[in-house]
Amino acid sequence: MKNVEQLEKIQKAPGFIAALDQSGGSTPKALGLYGVSPDEWSSDDEMFGLVHEMRTRIMTSPAFGGDRILGAILFEDTMDRMVEGQPTASYLWNIKQVVPFLKVDKGLAELVDGAQLMNPMPELDLLLEKAKTNGIFGTKMRSVIKEANDAGIRANVSQQFEIGRRIVSAGLVPIIEPEVDIHCPDKAAAEDILYKAIMDHLNVLDADEIVMLKLTLPEQDNLYADCVSHQNVARVVALSGGYSREEANDRLSRQAGMVASFSRALSEGLNAQQSDDAFNEMLGSSIASIAESSAS
Repeated sequence: MKNVEQLEKIQKAPGFIAALDQSGGSTPKALGLYGVSPDEWSSDDEMFGLVHEMRTRIMTSPAFGGDRILGAILFEDTMDRMVEGQPTASYLWNIKQVVPFLKVDKGLAELVDGAQLMNPMPELDLLLEKAKTNGIFGTKMRSVIKEANDAGIRANVSQQFEIGRRIVSAGLVPIIEPEVDIHCPDKAAAEDILYKAIMDHLNVLDADEIVMLKLTLPEQDNLYADCVSHQNVARVVALSGGYSREEANDRLSRQAGMVASFSRALSEGLNAQQSDDAFNEMLGSSIASIAESSAS
């Protein structure tokens, strides 16, 4: 059963969603940007320990709180760990009033028809049960569109909604994320096809099937306005997708009703060697700029 207080926050409160869910493949890059080099770990366990230290520093910062941050997306390893003596998801909600989400996909399949669907998730039902036990509110899963190919885009969206409905039936709110690569040669055309495919699926959901959408900032401003206002959509959030924080914020500020769900753009400028004061000041500045852009 969905947490009503958390759902209301996601639907109505100002702010944005922090994406703290880099996983195995993207963790070394995230640590590198944070100033931690590969010679500082010798195993995956040590690497994930270091990235948890980074995430803990972000989550426990006085700059990070539910006044400006709606939710945080976690990697499974982060959900399994503790922050200040309690499980991460519990810490986020009980201490920070930040709604916890879990990344559930297992990475991307090979490119077919200009799109990368998600790899199979044979243990999804077990993971969803584990997520509920840990106080997780919703999930996030990503697939990618690289070309304006109707068949590939529709297959991508169909897979997202098929799994999304399974997640809804398990009592969680899925963030459906069919990302359009910002380097897509005909990005605007791909986004037009994507918009139509998403609306086709939204319009056949049952009244109690509530989802969220995480979408690339579009070439045509307010392309996704009908998604924002749709009765089955709790919130539409934007991914930064490789844009700098400045460009992502600028694009986001022109999308009425969309809020940010930034990862790299959130942690841009943070460094392991910074003093706590410098770290908190930089994080606070990032959060303020992203929250402002999300308030359009």
